[in-house]
Amino acid sequence: MNSSFFSTRYLGRSWWWFLLYGLLSIGVGVIALIQPVTTAIALVWLLAIGALAEAAISLVGLFDRRADAPRGWLLFYAIAAAAFGILALLFPIATAAVLVLFLAAWLIVSGIFRIVFAIRVRKLIRGEWLLIVSGVLAILLGVAFVVAPQAGIVVSTFWFGVLMLVYGILQVVGSFRLRGLQRGLR
Repeated sequence: MNSSFFSTRYLGRSWWWFLLYGLLSIGVGVIALIQPVTTAIALVWLLAIGALAEAAISLVGLFDRRADAPRGWLLFYAIAAAAFGILALLFPIATAAVLVLFLAAWLIVSGIFRIVFAIRVRKLIRGEWLLIVSGVLAILLGVAFVVAPQAGIVVSTFWFGVLMLVYGILQVVGSFRLRGLQRGLR
C-alpha cells in the first residue's frame, strides 16, 4: 500500500495535526472529569444532532429515484431518527439514563455469560475463577446502574474522560515522534 497519506514525508509534515488532536482529546478528558454531567449532556446532544442529520438524509433519499432502500424503510428510519434526535435534544439527561440502562443490561448479560463460560471451560484452563470474578463484578455494576442510573451517567462519563486523557497523551507523544521523523528527512 503506497498511499500518499501513509508516506513518511506526509506524516512527518503533518505531526502538528496529531498534536492538535491530542491536545483537544486531553481537553475533552479534563472537562469530562471536572463536569461529567455537562459532558454527558454534550455527548447526548452530539448523538441527537447525528440522528437528526440521518433523518434529514433519509428524507432526501425518499425523493431520490436512485435510492437503493425501500421507501417505506427510509420513511420509518427518518421518523425514528428524528424522534430520537428531538427527544435527546429536549431530554438529554433522561436519554443518557436510558443509554446507561442499555449499558446495564449488557453488563448483566455479559457477566452471566462470563460465569457460564468459566464454568464450562474450568477443566480446560487455569484461573477460571478470574472470569467468574469479572462476571460477578460486571453483574454488580450493571445492577448498580439500574438502581442509580444518574450515578451510572457520572461513572460512564468519568471513564470516558479517563480514556480521552490517555488517548490524548498518546496522540501528543506520537505527534512528537512524527515531528522527529520529519527532522530525519531533511
